[in-house]
Amino acid sequence: MDTIEQGRRVKVQREPRRLLNGRPALIAVDHGMTELECSVLDVAPGGVKIVTAAEIDVGDRLMIALVPTHPRRQQCEVVWRRGNTFGIKFVS
Repeated sequence: MDTIEQGRRVKVQREPRRLLNGRPALIAVDHGMTELECSVLDVAPGGVKIVTAAEIDVGDRLMIALVPTHPRRQQCEVVWRRGNTFGIKFVS
């Protein structure tokens, strides 16, 4: 990604990403009442891009388990959404 600074382009360093090509994960919505499967498209230290099997309303906050069989859940906030694809950032 480039930004323009006084007529010249300045390269903006992005977070390192790992493409996971549909690795399964779980999201929990409705304050953890509903768990849904999703696929992780890529992950960075600050967030993750996921896709669900169908268009659903996930709200603005959710929990994600990047390893479905592991009990650890990460609190997240939806940054953008396009149909059934979501960009979410990790929050503490």
